[in-house]
Parts: sequence; structure tokens; C-alpha cells
Amino acid sequence: MRPLDAYLTPWPLRDVIETPIEGDLNVNGWDLGKALTLLLKGNAVILEWLTSPIVYRGDAAFRDDFLRLAAAVASRAAIGRHYLRLGERQKILAFSEGEDVSQKKIFYILRPAAALRWLRLHPEAAVAPMNFSQLMAACAPPAAVQAICDDLLARKAVTREFGRAPLPPELAAFVEGEFAWGNETFDTAAVRITPEAQDAAENFFRRWVRRLDPAH
Repeated sequence: MRPLDAYLTPWPLRDVIETPIEGDLNVNGWDLGKALTLLLKGNAVILEWLTSPIVYRGDAAFRDDFLRLAAAVASRAAIGRHYLRLGERQKILAFSEGEDVSQKKIFYILRPAAALRWLRLHPEAAVAPMNFSQLMAACAPPAAVQAICDDLLARKAVTREFGRAPLPPELAAFVEGEFAWGNETFDTAAVRITPEAQDAAENFFRRWVRRLDPAH
């Protein structure tokens, strides 16, 4: 968020934060206005940032207020479509070099599938858990799928690279089943930003820009 006067201009400033990778740091972010518009359009990234289990520095009041807004205005149909398209794209990328897949990249396919399953099992909600273990526990996968995930997580905890292998058939069935449900449920679902959601987002934006503006 910029100072209030920075928004009073006919020439909008860049609304994306990006820094060169330096060592272990790779910093990305959005201006609050961009984050809100993407949230209403169904981009789940802001939800994942807000619910990340790792926080280096933050404002708990801002995060909690933002999450309340997200729970009220996030569109299940738009969020579901986001995870569906993300998962399908990651699957294409992961298998672009043959049947074997990087074991690390299995998570890139599995998380969207698990998020879709979570949405299926929680028909009144739209914000899936960010923590992968919590997400898997909450989406009640088949025992074989859970066992494979536990093994992958244990291996991932001790090494960053653990080779390539075919996608286990149990995971393949899990992923294909959830993607099929996602296509049936969200592919043609109507996504509309309601005036009430837009008003709520705008009020949130004004409230926090004023609260954090140095002049106020």
C-alpha cells in the first residue's frame, strides 16, 4: 500500500513488486488494489499468501481482516476454475519429457487436485488450507494416496532433489478423478463479480489505505 496521495494521480503506478533473486530471497507481491481485483476474479494466490503457515513479518489485524473479506467475497466457481486450470497446466509441464515425472513436481499437480477435492467436500466454503498436510487431511484422500504423500513429504524433508519416476497409479487416479469433477463442476460455471462484493472490497481498500497512510 502506498500513501493515500500516491493513488490520486491520472497516471497509475506499477502495481507489481518483483526483486532480483539474491541468495535465498525471491520477493514478489502486488499492490493492494491489484490483489483485491484478482481475488474477486478468482485468483487463489492471494488466499495462499494470506494463509501461509510461514510468516516472516506481518500485520495480524490486516491478515485477519483480509481473510474475513476473502471468505465473504471469494467465488467458489472462480477459485475452482483457478485450481483446475493450474493443475492441468502443471500436469502438461510435468509430463512434457515423457512418462517419468520429477518427484518434486508431483506436488505441483497434487495440490490443485487436493484443493478441488476439498472444495467438493466443503460445498459452502471457498478458501482451502494452504498447509499441504492440513489440506490432505481435510480432503480425506484414499489410504494409498495418503501413504504415498507421506513418503514423498518425508523424502522432501531431507533432500531437494529426489529423482524422476512414473506417477504412481494411485496418485494418477486421484488426480484424474478430481480434475474430471472440476471440469464438470467449474469449467462452464458462471463467474460474476457482484456489486456487493465489489463494494466490500472497495471499503476494505479505503479503510486500510487510510489506516496506514503516514498523513493519517
